[in-house]
Amino acid sequence: MDACDLIWKNGEFVAWDDAKVHVLTHGLHYGTGVFEGIRAYETERGPAIFRAKEHFDRLEKSAELYYLQMPYSAEELRLATHELMRRNGQASCYIRPLAFRGYGEMGLYANSAPVDVIIATWPWGAYLGDESAGQGIRAKVSSWRRLSPAGAIPHAKASGSYLNSILAKTESANAGYDEAILLDERGFVCEGSGENIFVVRDGEILTPPHTASILDGINRKSVIQIARDLGYTVVERDIARAELYLAEEVFLTGTAAEMVPVREIDDHQVGKGEPGEISRHVQAKFEDALYGRAEEYLEWLDFVEPAADGAESAEEIGRITPAA
Repeated sequence: MDACDLIWKNGEFVAWDDAKVHVLTHGLHYGTGVFEGIRAYETERGPAIFRAKEHFDRLEKSAELYYLQMPYSAEELRLATHELMRRNGQASCYIRPLAFRGYGEMGLYANSAPVDVIIATWPWGAYLGDESAGQGIRAKVSSWRRLSPAGAIPHAKASGSYLNSILAKTESANAGYDEAILLDERGFVCEGSGENIFVVRDGEILTPPHTASILDGINRKSVIQIARDLGYTVVERDIARAELYLAEEVFLTGTAAEMVPVREIDDHQVGKGEPGEISRHVQAKFEDALYGRAEEYLEWLDFVEPAADGAESAEEIGRITPAA
């Protein structure tokens, strides 16, 4: 990782190397945490966080689903992120808010353990490789199924849930593929190890529904709206595994990966074995939205303004009192 100067932790800005936790932190032992992956982009109008409000709202909802009492509001965390980017001198970055049950009590029911919150920002390039967006990737359907809603909460972006994704990702990487595709407990297509999936068949864009154990991705919502605005039919329905091999095009969306075409799945060539026309069309508009070049989607950008002259001291701006 490329370290930055500061991390925001429980209302304070601390040096990167000093942002530490106790080895008996509850979340470290049991995975009791929720997080977000967010990106900020350098635009002609200044640094802008893509769909910040939606991300921080989802963080709050994930925490609520796992009975974590957040000591800060979504708006407080959004403003803290702005200040962290200013202090780190970042025009673009990856943003990782994390809320986790901290040190104080052990055991499965440990409500007296505090909920700690951090925000870290750092430079992070293309998650699936620098060439992934341009030439597409190779994927493998994993032998591991996506965790079931009968045993966990797929809609929550919870730390412990990602053990499921780690198994799938590791399996695919060890087999020489760029990414894994997981099926749900019924055997229908669910998502990638860290991305939502879209399949193009007969000119329509298909994507698995919420009942397929997907994470309700922010970029997924964005791409659905963009595709529909461009005139494409987008259908949310169950997708059979074989449809991945029969598809004209397949692509993945996620904050870390952004939007990436898939050119091969399980050694089956997808379409012509290169990013397709529909994928390219949607991808170009999506990138315009990310970088502030699409006026119709400017509302999705949360611009990080420079500190105003005569503002409070940096210490006063950075310190946030926990919400009641």
